[in-house]
Amino acid sequence: MRIASVADFREAARRRLPRFLFDYIDGGSYAEVTLRRNVADLAEVALRQRVLRDVSALDLSTEILGQKLALPVALGPVGLSGMYARRGEVQAARAAQAAGVQFTLSTVSCCSLDEVAARTDRPIWFQLYITKDRGFTREMLARAAGHGCPVLFFTVDLPVPGSRYRDVHSGLHAPPGPASQARRLLQALGKPGWAWDVGVRGRPHSLGNVAHLFDRQTNLLDFLKWSANNFDATLTWKDIEGLRASWPGRFVIKGILDPEDARAAADAGADGIVVSNHGGRQLDGVISTARALPAIADAVGDRLAILADGGVRSGLDVVRMLALGADGVLLGRAWAWALAAEGGAGVARLLEIIEAEMRVAMALTGTTKVSGMDRSILA
Repeated sequence: MRIASVADFREAARRRLPRFLFDYIDGGSYAEVTLRRNVADLAEVALRQRVLRDVSALDLSTEILGQKLALPVALGPVGLSGMYARRGEVQAARAAQAAGVQFTLSTVSCCSLDEVAARTDRPIWFQLYITKDRGFTREMLARAAGHGCPVLFFTVDLPVPGSRYRDVHSGLHAPPGPASQARRLLQALGKPGWAWDVGVRGRPHSLGNVAHLFDRQTNLLDFLKWSANNFDATLTWKDIEGLRASWPGRFVIKGILDPEDARAAADAGADGIVVSNHGGRQLDGVISTARALPAIADAVGDRLAILADGGVRSGLDVVRMLALGADGVLLGRAWAWALAAEGGAGVARLLEIIEAEMRVAMALTGTTKVSGMDRSILA
């Protein structure tokens, strides 16, 4: 299939991945209402077409959180992305850096922070969960600082995991035992390209940052059990203040959907926030990121950097998010699908597509710089 869009990457990923992995990245919680809203509401944002303006020189570069970027986008944290292609996080990070944008490594990545840092040219961003195991949290903070990570993303919208029906149906979250293991194995064997690239050539498999917590080789079930037991529902803003005080770099709170929480994040000393509903994977039925973003931008846009994710399926969607009040956009599913489809080359191609689509949207709204993509271009 000839790849021309994010939708094409999604279809290629569906064909290549075992069902339990495709549904893990593709699905949302409960009836997936918020997942659909993220896409639909963003697609409904109408732009003003303007003509007869000199748009021969477009500048897509920007600076976010002290980082100069060739595009106002970054690859957001995606758990288990190393399962989509061989050493997947390394491939994606290299592709992002070659394109002049940032890569954000998830706490629950397959390639460890040490591995990705050693195999990339510049420091990456890092996403952290505070777990019940505070020793692990302190260790990850120290490792991220030691590798020179300039920005820490702390995810706050996962005190408990959402109920994701697709993961039960696919066998990923089915009761442990030989039957569930056999289901996943049969799905993997039904995708020989993936099985060879990731299942065989990608060995040894481990859940990079958490692997050392086990006294044996880890697997997917180890991760699922560890994560279910370690999400901490006791966290409050006081914990955020303590974390902010212990981190030397820029500090971003990810998972804000309400203006009051955005103000609290600014009061707690955050340098930025990510307006996000976890891609519709947590509380189903909440509003979309596109609908939440303008009020949050009005509340704190002059106090901290605002990034956004959720429902972004094109460069046109990036422009829409910027027009609604974001300073930058985190790509999530889009880059995971591209990675699954074509590895690092797919991620590089995705970023080329995003840039090309942004250029068209900018030219036809009469905008030549990132700073010009504001509400003045909304219809």
